[in-house]
Amino acid sequence: MLDYKGIEIFTSEAALYRKKPVADAVIQYVRDLKIAARCIVTRGVAGCYEGGELATKRLEILSLNLPVRIFIVLPAMEAERVLNGLDGMVGDGIVALHDLNVLSHRVKNAFFPRQLMVRDVMTHEPKSVTTVTPLSDALRLLLSSIFTGLPVLDNQRRPIGVITQGDLIRKGGLPLRLSLLAESGRERREAVMNLLASRQAAEVMTTPVVTIAEDRPLTEAVELMLTRGVKRLPVVDGTGRLAGMLSRLDIFRTVMHAAPDWNAFKAQKIEVEQLRRVVDIMRRDTHIVAPETALDEVIRIIDENDIQRVAVVDADGKLLGLIADRDLLRYFKPEQALVCHLLSKVKLPFKQDDCRLGDLRRRLAEITAGAVMTTELTTVHEEMLIEAAIGLMIDRGLKRLPVVDGDGRFKGMISRDSLLRTGFGRTD
Repeated sequence: MLDYKGIEIFTSEAALYRKKPVADAVIQYVRDLKIAARCIVTRGVAGCYEGGELATKRLEILSLNLPVRIFIVLPAMEAERVLNGLDGMVGDGIVALHDLNVLSHRVKNAFFPRQLMVRDVMTHEPKSVTTVTPLSDALRLLLSSIFTGLPVLDNQRRPIGVITQGDLIRKGGLPLRLSLLAESGRERREAVMNLLASRQAAEVMTTPVVTIAEDRPLTEAVELMLTRGVKRLPVVDGTGRLAGMLSRLDIFRTVMHAAPDWNAFKAQKIEVEQLRRVVDIMRRDTHIVAPETALDEVIRIIDENDIQRVAVVDADGKLLGLIADRDLLRYFKPEQALVCHLLSKVKLPFKQDDCRLGDLRRRLAEITAGAVMTTELTTVHEEMLIEAAIGLMIDRGLKRLPVVDGDGRFKGMISRDSLLRTGFGRTD
């Protein structure tokens, strides 16, 4: 038997709190507490009030102020907290408290609140370009943004394409990922800008564009992102004009805003179904190297497998650090242009002679991963709930996280894509 309380509020349709119906205000209040409470609102068909007012649906009396009953069921330990907040909300009504003996409490983790529409989550007033925008201008916009994609609009502000980092690399000749280019020297960035200045957005954009209407459910947008394999969606209004952009980051922020503390629920003996943990979604085929691995081998692994980082582990499999392409830029700061040349997908000319490049290659064969790796890591335990992992990603601005077991052994990596797929109930 579980110790629960029932909070019952008798009020009316006309009762308001901060210009909202009391029932709506109470629902929002209880929801925002993120506790194991259920709230039910029912409207009566007739009733009377202390002041003598009669409420009825009979047309000849024309009284619309029907009675409203709000019932909140919650663990007894949360009752005082909820009542304290309700005290100022119910200015017209009766608040009662009941003891309840609850046999069981079961709940399913829905992950995405089903009532949310795309417009509730999307980024408003996103940056955009037109078909004739020079790629250099598009690149500048992306370098100043946390996102890696831009909608391309026609003269009616309707999306007709999208330019992504991948488009700029595959079709525009961008030699480096945006994050690497942002860390490279000014001279290197200007060389890339000059390379792209003569070309326009229409030449490289992905088309036809996949869009979503702002009045569609968020769950529909997520399904569309997964089935079409896109990271972001232009959002359109009823006339087809751009209203916003929906990214995975927007979705994760919303999930974290709505998600309760599931571990606290379990501690209260509430049966929670469909909880997923990091171990369920992590990639186990992540590339690893030993701390004594030479950097030229690390670069080869990164380049041949089109990845951004490798894990450095000791002989027992314990995670020592990560080494990413950006770590190489920071370590070899005086030779950044040469390192950029080695990491580039498109080899741009540079002023340094081949002698210096050869010298760098010899140094890369002598320096080990252990000397360059990043050791101050944010990791997740394989038994962590995926909601907690999402929270870490958002707080730290990360797209991937290494996974370790209880002994610190490296188990794999999780990414935004794997979180989105598993959170939505898909693992294909």
